[in-house]
Amino acid sequence: MNVDLLISKAFANALKPSKIIPYFLRARDNFSAQDITITTHITRNRLQVFTRLVEQYQGPISVAMHVRNDEEYVHDLIDALRALYSSSEKISRFVDVHLVIDSFDRQFNTWRNIARLFARTDYVMMLDVDFYVCTDLQFTIRNNPDIIQKLREGTNAFVVPAFEYVSYVDGMNYASFPRDKQALLSLVKQDRVRMFHAGWAPGHNSTDYEKYYEAPAGTVYQVTQYQSAYEPYIIFKKEGPPWCDERFVGYGGNKAACLFEMYLSGMTFYVLADDFIIHQNHLYEETVRKNERRVNRKVYQDFKEEACLRYLKSFNDQGILGTERGSNLKEECKKVRGVPKTVFHS
Repeated sequence: MNVDLLISKAFANALKPSKIIPYFLRARDNFSAQDITITTHITRNRLQVFTRLVEQYQGPISVAMHVRNDEEYVHDLIDALRALYSSSEKISRFVDVHLVIDSFDRQFNTWRNIARLFARTDYVMMLDVDFYVCTDLQFTIRNNPDIIQKLREGTNAFVVPAFEYVSYVDGMNYASFPRDKQALLSLVKQDRVRMFHAGWAPGHNSTDYEKYYEAPAGTVYQVTQYQSAYEPYIIFKKEGPPWCDERFVGYGGNKAACLFEMYLSGMTFYVLADDFIIHQNHLYEETVRKNERRVNRKVYQDFKEEACLRYLKSFNDQGILGTERGSNLKEECKKVRGVPKTVFHS
C-alpha cells in the first residue's frame, strides 16, 4: 500500500493537505520494549527547550515537528535539524523526528497521535515540551512490579504531577529546579512552587495535590475525583487506549478531550507519589489562546456528547455497560448535557 495513502487514513480527521514524514531523523539507539518513550510535539521556536528535555531525560523521545509549508522555510529547518543531530550526541541517540509539513498551526492532537503512533516502545508518556522532567521516571516504573503489571494491562495510566513556580523569573531557571520530592516540598511550603496552572484549578486538581504531598515514598494512589477538564501528563500503554480526537485545532480542550475519552473507555488513573515535572515559564499568545479557547469550548461540549453516545452504544452492545469497566462511562455521561438519561436504564 502507498505510504501516503496509509498515513492519510491514519490521520483522516486532520486538516488537509498535510505531508507527514515518519522518522525523518531516526535515533541510532535500539530501545527496549519496556522503555518509556516521551511523545511530544514542537515547532522551530522550541528547539532550544526541546534540546534541554532530551539532555535531561536521556531516554527515547518521539517528536512530531510542525513545519510551515514554505519551500525556503522547509529547507532552512531541515538544515537546522541535521545540524542539531550532528552537534548533539544525546539527540542523535534518543530522538525520532517525524515531520508534519502544512499550513495549519496548532493541530496539537494530530501531532500527539503522530508522535505516539511512531514511538518504538510499548509504553509512552504524553508530555508538552516545555516541562522539565525532574525525577527518574524510568527508574520508578522499572522498579515497581505493580506499576509494570498495571501498564501491561493497558487499562491504567500513571499521572506525573505537574508544578510551576509562582515567580515567572524563577520558572525560567531550570538549572535550579528540585530533583527530588523533599526539595520540591520545601519549595511548596515556601509558596514558591504550586500546582501547574493554579489559576485554572479543574485542569489538574483531580490529582489531589494534598494527598500527593503526604503520600509515602514508593506508592501510587488512585484518582477518585475525575472531572472532564482534567488534563494531567500521563504514562500509559501505547497500544489499546483511545487516540486523541483530531477535530481540535488550536488552544483549549484538546488534551482534556484525550483524557476524557481514555476515562470513558474504562481507564483508571493513578498518581506517582515520588515523581514530578515542572513547567519552564515562557510568554503565551494570550489573544490567540482566548479566541481559540472560545471556539474549542463548543467543540468540546459536542465531542463529549458524541463520545458518550458512542461508548454507551458500544458498551451496551458488548454487555459490559453494567460492569466495573462501564462505571466511568455511566458516572461521567450522566453529567453531559444532551445525553438522554433514559439510556442509563435500558
